[in-house]
Amino acid sequence: MISTKIDYLSGNIAIAEAALTVGLRFFAGYPITPSSDIFEYLAEKLPERGGYVIQFEDEIASIAAVIGASWTCNKAMTATSGPGFSLMVEGISIAVMTETPLVIGYIMRTGPATGVPTKTGQYDVLQAEYGFHGGLPIPVFSPSSPQEAYDLTIKAFNISEALRTPVVLLSDATLAGTYGKVVMRESTEIEILERRKLSRDNHYMYSSKDLVPPMPCIGEGLKLYVETLTHDERNIYVPTTEVQRRLVSRLYRKIIDNIGMITEYSLYKYGNNRCDLILISYGSSALSASVASKLLNERGYRTCLLKIKSLYPINEILLKNLTEEASKIFVVENNVGLYYREIRGVLKDKDVRNISIIDLHIIDPYEIIEEVLRNL
Repeated sequence: MISTKIDYLSGNIAIAEAALTVGLRFFAGYPITPSSDIFEYLAEKLPERGGYVIQFEDEIASIAAVIGASWTCNKAMTATSGPGFSLMVEGISIAVMTETPLVIGYIMRTGPATGVPTKTGQYDVLQAEYGFHGGLPIPVFSPSSPQEAYDLTIKAFNISEALRTPVVLLSDATLAGTYGKVVMRESTEIEILERRKLSRDNHYMYSSKDLVPPMPCIGEGLKLYVETLTHDERNIYVPTTEVQRRLVSRLYRKIIDNIGMITEYSLYKYGNNRCDLILISYGSSALSASVASKLLNERGYRTCLLKIKSLYPINEILLKNLTEEASKIFVVENNVGLYYREIRGVLKDKDVRNISIIDLHIIDPYEIIEEVLRNL
């Protein structure tokens, strides 16, 4: 018998509750609106479960501490917003190179710079994937409801552990404070992936064919190096083209070759047999796009909504298949058309239109409808 608990939670608290469910042991951060209540909630709840919450002097120290905690083979995360993520990008690059599992709750707000800290926007969708140096992909998930925030946080931790990678959970200020019904289950009743640990006791070496090598743990008596420089399968610095090619290829392939494991989406047809028009959206903008899709159907336009929950890496084959029958595609987002550029690059042979609506609050569905009709 499955035991469930139903509660009404905000998007941020749903993230925190999910992190507790999967066994979070360490949280480090620096307060920043609109992510701070994740920090505050965990500061109260995590120590009760034997975990640790530490406020550091800034986001640079916070991401460094999360990396260190993860190398003790404990699940670790942080949460921040745009200015804080900017300070973390060097640390994220280190996590990519050292293959350190961790989760970053990235709660977007109005930007650029300090913008309007208490208002919303989706200005950082490109930074979440491309903001750090090195050019390698990391998974980025985007919830649009408290339930999705809960579910995708669990998935973010699972993917992080399975692929030894940092994962970004990209939310926004609208969802952060939006309350909704969340169905929560006990940790024994959901799939929770744990880290594949190194069992050898004298050295750290893996096969170049192993896309995701087992991870040694600091404090368990193993001899190991945590090398941020180009390294071979012994984790030893070797600055040669051959080693760089082998390393970067593996780091890239372990994400891309597992794109099916990462991909999350929902296609809403609203009773249509065919999707003549498709709205593509994500995060809180998908809520408005859903209403707009329904209203367009009431007006006689066969319109569907494709809600993207895993923004990166983009599953190009799946995206092409899902949009194959559409005559026009509209990408709805609260920024200057950032993800539209990504979709347009994949669907080169389709008529892809940009519905970019800047709003400090959630987008008005009637504005979306107006833009769709103007572009028909």
